[in-house]
Amino acid sequence: MVLDTELTGLNPRRDEIVSIGAVRIRDMRILVEENFYTCVRTRKALPKESTLVHRITSERVKTAPELEEVLPEFLAFCGSALLVGHYVQLDLAFLNKAARRILGGAMPNLSVDCARLAQAYVANLHRRGHREFSLDGTFQLAKLAKEYGLPLFEQHNALEDALQTAYLFVFLAAKLREQGLSTFRHLRQASEVGMGDDGVL
Repeated sequence: MVLDTELTGLNPRRDEIVSIGAVRIRDMRILVEENFYTCVRTRKALPKESTLVHRITSERVKTAPELEEVLPEFLAFCGSALLVGHYVQLDLAFLNKAARRILGGAMPNLSVDCARLAQAYVANLHRRGHREFSLDGTFQLAKLAKEYGLPLFEQHNALEDALQTAYLFVFLAAKLREQGLSTFRHLRQASEVGMGDDGVL
């Protein structure tokens, strides 16, 4: 399951979730119709700087559901699925803070960072002599999608970014499999998020 959040800023202590998007992957197929998306009513007015990024206004979130309503629905959508995101630890920092406050505990799901997978893929290519793949490059989601010829989606929309990440994840999983990383455990090791149970891709 691939997720993304839009935020008022990057500090989980003072910033808030503005929207959550997610899409399901099964057997390495992106199930576009099985998705989750909602804006979230914030406690404070949205900073202009964040609105310029994600284009969500304070007026728009006034009628959105509060996080206390959204979070249980989102966790039900996630179930026990492996969570994939681009720099997913930022999303999880905000979601787990909310889960602890609202539900009394963090999300138990295992996770994989798609940005780290991209770094591992490029590093493996570099070690194998493909010097045209620079280790000094940026690993921004939109840049990687363009570089690998993937379908392009609107940036800084939680659902669209989740879809973009899903396409990148499926691409990288196939490429890393060719490099010998054939299980979810291998992918989690490559993403440096932690260890999980083996699961053949």
